[in-house]
Amino acid sequence: MSSHYKLPRLQEERQKVKLGSVAITLPDYPHYTPDQRSSPTKPFVHSRVNSKHNKIHRNKKPSRSSKRISADIISLSEEILIDLQDELNTDNEVTFGPMKLKQKNLSILLVFAKEDAQSDGFWWAADKMGYKCFIAHNAEGALECYLDKHHDVVIIDHRSNKAFDPEALCRSMRATKSSDHTVIVAVTKRIAPEKEEPSVLSLLKAGFNKRIPENHNVNSCINELLCLEYGEVRSQLKLRACSAVFSALDNISDAVQICNEDNQIQYVNPAFERLTGYSAEEVIGKDATEMARVDRNKTDLHDSINNQLKKGKFWEGTYHTRRKSSDVGVSSHCVFSPVLGPGGKLFHIVSVQKTTPDTSYSDRIKEAEYNLANGGVAHGYPRRRESLAKIHSMTVEAPITKVINIINAAQENSPITVVQALDKVLEILRTSQLYSPHFVQPMKEGDTMTSDLVGGLVSQNVKRQLITSSQESSSVSHSKPVSGHHIHIPNNLLSQMPAEVIEILELEPSWDFNIISLEKATAKRPLVHLGLKAMARFGVCDFLRVDEMTVMNWLNLIEANYHSTNSYHNSTHAADVLHATAFFLTRERNQAVLDQMDQVACLIAAIIHDVDHPGYTNAFLINEKNPLALMYNDQAVLENHHAALGFQLSWKDNSVNIFKNLTRDEYTPLRETIIDMVLATEMKQHFEHLNKFVSCVNKSTLKLEETSSMSGTGSPDSMAIINQLSTPENRSLIKRMLIKCADVSNPCRTTEMCIEWAKRIAEEYFIQTDEEKRRNLPVVMPIFDRKTCSIPKSQTSFIDFFINDMFDAWDYFCDIPDLMTHLQENYRYWKEKSEEEAS
Repeated sequence: MSSHYKLPRLQEERQKVKLGSVAITLPDYPHYTPDQRSSPTKPFVHSRVNSKHNKIHRNKKPSRSSKRISADIISLSEEILIDLQDELNTDNEVTFGPMKLKQKNLSILLVFAKEDAQSDGFWWAADKMGYKCFIAHNAEGALECYLDKHHDVVIIDHRSNKAFDPEALCRSMRATKSSDHTVIVAVTKRIAPEKEEPSVLSLLKAGFNKRIPENHNVNSCINELLCLEYGEVRSQLKLRACSAVFSALDNISDAVQICNEDNQIQYVNPAFERLTGYSAEEVIGKDATEMARVDRNKTDLHDSINNQLKKGKFWEGTYHTRRKSSDVGVSSHCVFSPVLGPGGKLFHIVSVQKTTPDTSYSDRIKEAEYNLANGGVAHGYPRRRESLAKIHSMTVEAPITKVINIINAAQENSPITVVQALDKVLEILRTSQLYSPHFVQPMKEGDTMTSDLVGGLVSQNVKRQLITSSQESSSVSHSKPVSGHHIHIPNNLLSQMPAEVIEILELEPSWDFNIISLEKATAKRPLVHLGLKAMARFGVCDFLRVDEMTVMNWLNLIEANYHSTNSYHNSTHAADVLHATAFFLTRERNQAVLDQMDQVACLIAAIIHDVDHPGYTNAFLINEKNPLALMYNDQAVLENHHAALGFQLSWKDNSVNIFKNLTRDEYTPLRETIIDMVLATEMKQHFEHLNKFVSCVNKSTLKLEETSSMSGTGSPDSMAIINQLSTPENRSLIKRMLIKCADVSNPCRTTEMCIEWAKRIAEEYFIQTDEEKRRNLPVVMPIFDRKTCSIPKSQTSFIDFFINDMFDAWDYFCDIPDLMTHLQENYRYWKEKSEEEAS
């Protein structure tokens, strides 16, 4: 390259800018070196804007002053031009931290009232460098062209221009939103060395980024444009990329706060606003240490954090941030990261407050995810969180669930006041009785007519809502639940059982208890024996105030009304459901939420839930116009019959009446609970019950767990959570889910038991299909044809469609890792068998 032309070395300079509410200083790009190469130069587009008609003309070469500058162009030898072109083919990939940005071909707008040597100098420079160039001769044309093209660089003639006001034009451009990342340059007169240099302050206030003294030499113009491209233009490209970073920060769930080296808050994201209750306007500019000035933070906490940050190290641990609504700090797991400036000095402090309370908790979640991903089973609280994650991908979703999910999504980017209002909406939507009447105003005293009408015509639930608080307090209280492990079991009846039966029943508290062994040992009378053991363990006799003989007589009567000829729906199935129910009642969360009346109701409901089952489905009974179907109007035929018969048999004789000593106030809620649970076993309402449970119990529990953890109030089973779960509505939903899971828990048993139950239910369905064909009735389940049915496929379908989602939800609620392990193993077993059949 000739000595009279040399590419410039760009000096680094610091430019102070504002990103939203964050003040930062960015250095220019490093020195340009000849090693930076790129693809061939892009085609050059000549464009001018006619001063009279504001029309853009393309491929029109400069007409004036061309002769004046042609000598400069011609003087460049062919070797220099080739070398220059090679040097200008710089890489258009810009690195901004970990981001890789692509810089487009530069677009330049020249605003000169008259074309002269200076305008032509920039024009020819842009031509040689392959930039798009446009020229306008007045303010109106310049604005029109700028608003249409959004140029990267605008060069305005500021040399005693009388045709338009350059500073007014600059301010007009800056008033547009598109000018945020545009570099506007003023061309000023060259000042003689002996004269005083004028201030550039007026130019900067008008919105100019830079001033260039006039110099029409083409090489000089090329150098100026290069400085702009590798300096201001690339800095603006980086600033434009920051918008994507801020967009990401605005949409993450972790609370982010950015401070300067003096701990002045410069930015907080919406998650921070939701966490603390403060808006960004209220905290920006404030001292971050004041936001953390709560009693729960140690006095020397910030000194420890600052010492770490000044060393260039991050700090991680539990941190308490003040909430606007109270003086109690919000506890969270927080990471403070230093952003170092020149000389390794602390420049910014970034804090990210996690949604999980502490490192150990986070580690447990990661461990759980790792175990599950590798085919293992994770135990403990994080498993419930993992189970809930599966719930969000349930294949069957109710309309109300979709509504709740939409509201949850709307809360993410909403102001704190809107979030709080939507929380109240969600609280209402998650109730199980959206359309049940609720009387806002109390009954007028002495208005017996209205009171009687409401009491007599409206449902029993509403009637109980009208009872005064003093009356309610006198009724059955929410007593402390019985654990099921410390009840004294009377020995007189249990000790009279055969030794083999007693030995089998010793394993009754375990999930792997073998009900088939008990069936064989008791000559197909397992319900009486298991019933006595389970009811003694939960203190049923004491609660009902009856002797053991009455309970045994009742169990004998109920078992006698199960059909031993049924291959599946017999007393063994009832005993199996009773065992599962008793097991679920001993789970820690159920013990905390359900009282003894709930426990007794659950055990009785499990015992009678399929009494007098004919071995056929509801659809079969409806199709054959069975008297039961006619009696119950085709609605939950068998479930209504089981519940009704269970009570009919109980009241048949005083010697079997386990309810005889209860008062009306004790009997009525117990009866309602038993009926409600038995009716919940109807599979027609399966998904409705499941969706209600997930929306009203699990998702509400998750929210309270997060609040409990963030506020430092303790374990996932804190009192706030227990109180929320202990409402009458939620307890009803929990009990329904409990008996539903107990009723279809066969796929969660050991593989040996699972196979046995699968064979039994298939045989019962085969018999129904045979009967339907014999009597020319509609075939309800054609796949259960004994000649063609694949039991493995039927089991995998049943697990996929009914079991997985329900037990994921139940596992999240009461933590049943052993059952989930069996479920996974059994599904793999049936899947392998199904593949073997296919091959």
